Amino acid sequence: MAVQQAAGSDPYFPDHGDARYRVHRYELALDYRPGPNRLAGTARINAIAGRSPLAEFVLNLADFKIGRVRVDGRQPHYTHRGGRLRIRPAKPVRAGAAFTVEVQWSGNPKPVHSPWGGLGWEELEDGALVASQPVGAPSWYPCNDRPADKASYQISVTTPSAYAVVAGGRLLTRTTKASTTTWVYEQSAPTSSYLVGLAIGKYQTVLLGDPGPGGVPQHGHIPAHLLPEFSRDFARQPQMMDLFQEVFGPYPFGEYAVVVTEEELDVPVEAQGLSLFGANHVDGARSSERLVAHELAHQWFGNSVSIADWRHIWLNEGLAKYAEWLWSERSGGRAAQHFAAVAHRLLSAQPQDLKLADPGRKSMFDDRLYERGGLTVHAVRCAMGDDAFFRMLRNWAVLHRDGAVTTKTFTAHVNRFADEPLDALLDAWVHGAQLPPLPTQFPARPTHPPTNAESA
Repeated sequence: MAVQQAAGSDPYFPDHGDARYRVHRYELALDYRPGPNRLAGTARINAIAGRSPLAEFVLNLADFKIGRVRVDGRQPHYTHRGGRLRIRPAKPVRAGAAFTVEVQWSGNPKPVHSPWGGLGWEELEDGALVASQPVGAPSWYPCNDRPADKASYQISVTTPSAYAVVAGGRLLTRTTKASTTTWVYEQSAPTSSYLVGLAIGKYQTVLLGDPGPGGVPQHGHIPAHLLPEFSRDFARQPQMMDLFQEVFGPYPFGEYAVVVTEEELDVPVEAQGLSLFGANHVDGARSSERLVAHELAHQWFGNSVSIADWRHIWLNEGLAKYAEWLWSERSGGRAAQHFAAVAHRLLSAQPQDLKLADPGRKSMFDDRLYERGGLTVHAVRCAMGDDAFFRMLRNWAVLHRDGAVTTKTFTAHVNRFADEPLDALLDAWVHGAQLPPLPTQFPARPTHPPTNAESA
């Protein structure tokens, strides 16, 4: 299992996250009333100080009313401005020491502003959902909001009993008392703050396929009237799971859930063990099947194998984009070479000013990053040949499971499996702005999938 990396402040979001400590576990107890959109919460955060004594530290939390703050049971001095809860313990925390923070907060949650619109907690017409990428997590709970600081979570949500609560992880208990129900979820795998997903609504739950002994439980949570369309649109997700486990390695979490909201979403959103789709992604014609594959692939690339900071987002999106192409190729659709040619043609007609390894905050969600990311993975495949490529890809997901990586990590990893160093190829695709030529020497497909022994 990979060791979690420490990282400095994120260059794209310097006000988010605090590298002076890391969180081991969050325990969140929330009470949410959809009508007035009222949230009250208590967080217990178990953390570990870094290499220096911790005289103060910062949690990110939006503009809520703070009711109580404690550090190891003692009242600290704190200020709460601009989405930053700055805490000064009564006594500095020793270097390397464990400490516990308790925060109570309440108010009307709303999305945080960003160049991409509102992020985080979104009130729906009848319920709520959380879509936090990249910095929306503080819209609903206090956190060390940087992707490399990964922790386990227990989330308890109390809401009127007419509503279902879906979160990433395993449902431990569901307890009804009077007119409310409390749902408790456990996500034991290390999770980035932006990947903590939540949906509150009136959903019908269905099982997607029969996981069988040792399989991955997969559930869908959808409005009842969309069930016929959903049943067709997501019918092949169990086959996707089988394929991705073959080529990426074992599914990294205990279960997987998809939620379809009543409302439209611009794009689906991945969370740890959970993906959120809008009603516009369900039409009964499998029009969004590539997005079903994309979001599932993020469970390996982006969620289990996370990025050290947002400069490296192409590692998430490029590999998930390539998973779309692999699914098509292996399920009787167009080959990856076809999609690579289409992407290359589109990119050739657009400005040549995006560098994958550091696209800048303004361009981190640019469509060109997704397409060029997929092309880069394809170029690596073409250079390596299928046998070495798929061994490399599977080993990448297994070796860095639960960890955080960079573009430099990926380059070194590729070179371990290539017959000759691919630094020049990756430098052109990842660090250069000019689009390299389309790879055309496509190797033959392997005669058999990579085995566990081959992936080691």
